[in-house]
Amino acid sequence: MARRNRRSSHNTLNAWPGYVDALSTLLMVVTFVLLVFVLGQQFLSIALSRRTHSLDQLRQQLSALEHTLSMTQDRNHQLDTMVASLTTERDKTKAEADALSAQIGTLNGVVAQKDQALAAASQATQSDSATIAQLKAQLEQLNQQLQAIGQALDIAKKDVTSRDQQIADLGNKLNVALADKVNTLKRYRSEFFGRLREALKNQKGVEIVGDRFVFQSSILFPQGSADLTPAGEKEISTLAQTFKQVAGQIPADIPWILRIDGHADRQPIHTAFASNWELSSARAITVVKVLVKEGVDPHHLAATGFSDYQPLDPGSTSAAFARNRRIEFRLTDR
Repeated sequence: MARRNRRSSHNTLNAWPGYVDALSTLLMVVTFVLLVFVLGQQFLSIALSRRTHSLDQLRQQLSALEHTLSMTQDRNHQLDTMVASLTTERDKTKAEADALSAQIGTLNGVVAQKDQALAAASQATQSDSATIAQLKAQLEQLNQQLQAIGQALDIAKKDVTSRDQQIADLGNKLNVALADKVNTLKRYRSEFFGRLREALKNQKGVEIVGDRFVFQSSILFPQGSADLTPAGEKEISTLAQTFKQVAGQIPADIPWILRIDGHADRQPIHTAFASNWELSSARAITVVKVLVKEGVDPHHLAATGFSDYQPLDPGSTSAAFARNRRIEFRLTDR
């Protein structure tokens, strides 16, 4: 009996080292998890700091662009005013030149009459030298007036040429200003496509072709239908939110639109639509309605249908047909 008691006591004492090892292991695991959590917090803080710094830089660049655009608009307004003023002065100068030409014609007629009168007077009364002298004096005065009018006409012509040159220079400046606006729209188009590419980077069937953002119809619509699938409506909603962010930064004086183009393949359809014209147009209109519902200004939207006459792939395979069934988004000027 005493031996059994001693053996039981010995087994009880040997259990404690196991408990201590388990507690030590648990403490090490908890310490490791806390260390990983602290390191994760540090890396996250650094990443957030870098993103905040990048956003501040982008805001500064946007502010500089807005200031430059405002100065360009003021300069364009001044140039327009100068063009209008110079055009008015040129028209006035031309009118004066025409009046001077008419006066020259009248004076030429008077000179001819005086010449005839002088000839008649010479033939009728050769003895009347005083009258001849008076007529000669009048003729000399008329010649002097003709010379003065001719000089004035030359000056007027030179003035018109100078004004035309000024108007041409102002026209060139206006063209440069318009080109700047086009370049500004290109920058916003690049920003829009960049943000959209980032938002949809893992989505298959979405690509950029030239200056257009292309969605394959298979990710938006069932085949032969103009009703968006739930997944397609989600994609268009994502696009709308991205587009509203960019549209809010485009200056109000730039005439731009987001054009939604519907395209179909050249296979005949057997649905409620009479042809691919109706199908492609209906799909573009459906996308426009979703964009308007998401808060995009309808004044900057346009829906167009191209049927199957603008294919990306001329082939006759299923892959070619699928590639040609698409919705394209293009940010352009009106």
